[in-house]
Amino acid sequence: MTESQALQSLTPQAWIGLVHPVLMILFVYPVVGATIRLGILARERRLKINPIAASVPVEHAQHGAWVTGGVLVAVLIALSHSLVSTAPGLLVMVSVAVLGSYRWLLQSRSIWQRLLWAAASWSGLLLLGLQPGVERLSDQPWTPLFWQSHFWMGLLLSGLLLSSTALQPLIGKEHAIRRLHIGTNLVVALLLAMQAISGTRNLMLDDMFGT
Repeated sequence: MTESQALQSLTPQAWIGLVHPVLMILFVYPVVGATIRLGILARERRLKINPIAASVPVEHAQHGAWVTGGVLVAVLIALSHSLVSTAPGLLVMVSVAVLGSYRWLLQSRSIWQRLLWAAASWSGLLLLGLQPGVERLSDQPWTPLFWQSHFWMGLLLSGLLLSSTALQPLIGKEHAIRRLHIGTNLVVALLLAMQAISGTRNLMLDDMFGT
């Protein structure tokens, strides 16, 4: 099959699958870089190393919220690639619930409410991800394939980002929460790198085996 024939044979479902990596590359990763830079500046302001504008910590939090939202949308798009033909009704309902819960998280002031909305949003992703049509490599944490799974790493990444967004009002006020935030986001950075590798691996395997 020639390259032009291969392009013509791409189904709408295949094109949906391409939206996920494009969104991550063109939106999520650049915003992550800006968020990290703003976080460094916010720390310098707190330590009085750099007399920067008071708006920088707010911008850091806003960028973090955009990263979390972008990852949620990207994960839903990836899941829709597997479920749009097998469970379209469930896909639509749970996707609306996931994004609605995240919206309520951002609008809530109570930390417990924010954590509950974060848990609701993450649970929706888990519900969709556990459907039979979703490729997970393995569901057994004690097997090597589980730790190589693009899906499970993505779910962990989503959970960490949601928890950071939920705890955001406390980060500037409590030292322990701030340390937890820093540690969590070091793991997030590692997961983003691993996701880039495993996502590329999956695309290469799909191309090799024609799936």
